[in-house]
Amino acid sequence: MNSVLRIAAVVFSLWLCSVVSSGSSHGIGNVTDTDDKISLLESQLTAKSPSQLLMVPVTLIQAAGPKGAVCLDGTLPGYHIHRGSGSGANRWLIQLEGGGWCNTRRSCIFRKTTRRGSSKYMEKVLAFTGILSNKANENPDFFNWNRVKLRYCDGASFTGDSQDQSSQLFYRGHRIWQAAMDELLSKGMHKADQALLSGCSAGGLASILHCDQFKDLLPGTTKVKCLSDAGMFMDAVDVSGGHSLRKMFQGVVTIQNLQKELSTSCTKHLDPTSCFFPQNLVSDIKTPMFLLNAAYDAWQVQESLAPPSADLSGSWKACKSDHSHCNSSQIQFFQDFRTQMVDAVKSFATSTHNGVFINSCFAHCQSERQDTWYAPDSPTVHGKTVAKSVGDWYFDRTTVKAIDCPYPCDKTCHNLIFK
Repeated sequence: MNSVLRIAAVVFSLWLCSVVSSGSSHGIGNVTDTDDKISLLESQLTAKSPSQLLMVPVTLIQAAGPKGAVCLDGTLPGYHIHRGSGSGANRWLIQLEGGGWCNTRRSCIFRKTTRRGSSKYMEKVLAFTGILSNKANENPDFFNWNRVKLRYCDGASFTGDSQDQSSQLFYRGHRIWQAAMDELLSKGMHKADQALLSGCSAGGLASILHCDQFKDLLPGTTKVKCLSDAGMFMDAVDVSGGHSLRKMFQGVVTIQNLQKELSTSCTKHLDPTSCFFPQNLVSDIKTPMFLLNAAYDAWQVQESLAPPSADLSGSWKACKSDHSHCNSSQIQFFQDFRTQMVDAVKSFATSTHNGVFINSCFAHCQSERQDTWYAPDSPTVHGKTVAKSVGDWYFDRTTVKAIDCPYPCDKTCHNLIFK
């Protein structure tokens, strides 16, 4: 597996040169680069040709415009939907797209020129794989549900509701969320007997932020649960002793004026930036939730723990690109991060309604990738794949509190190797 990822990384490095040189000048450019880096590495693992994949076209939300529910550049938001059938005709899975954040005016202006800030640049079709697959042998519990991928173009995990007129920036993530839910309710989601709100990375954070709101949209008889994949962003100390991700999140909260959009039960006793961190939110969510995360999350290793701004000497460059190049003290630093994550979910995990799957891998989103969701060699914890664990939890077949032993004990990981 690692050899496949190394080949993918080489292909990616040739493509990335121009992206890095232009992106790094935009405040959060390196974050976008890391998201692109991970996306390309993951896409290289899809050996199938497009003709073998379910390709789903984008739908723009026409009713969003009059509501001011627009992307950063003022264009309409969009989603991809593949209709359910049979027993899944009235079951709905909503997947919130990820893709980092913008934390300065400059970085948000740059983001307007990408698919993460404008529907002008979004792919017209997307492959539905993993939890979005329509094949029973790839997605046994959700293959015939109505499956939706909501595109991410606001830069703040679907939470903003303001604008910067001087820069023509629309921070309207919360309105996009509302307009999308209105549209899907009108398309039959109001009749759902089962529903799952999911999301990956920044979308995984969004699924935490919006979980209880999602439940409130649906009838009281609907079985509603939420899944956060790679959304457990930790308020961690970086390799220089600083708090790189806190600084980034503080910028997001400030530039988009998110204070009024965040959980009031949190902001009553913590500052707004702290209330953008999942570790301060998950225990207060009333709706059943599943936390799926790699203990050594690849994005957080790159952008929170050892970003270039915290590693001026470059002593972490080889280690964060490939964990096999880490020395013992660097591995211990990662182990301390894992311990912080495990401790952060302890209270959350005591609820019988909640589920946890934390595997000791250097990975990121694992629900949308077929190889990590459900395949013959998929990662496992306690002998169960991610898909089996999520399905068992959603359908109440058994409780799932799967926390892996520390690295290097797990031999089933599909680790991301950056070159």
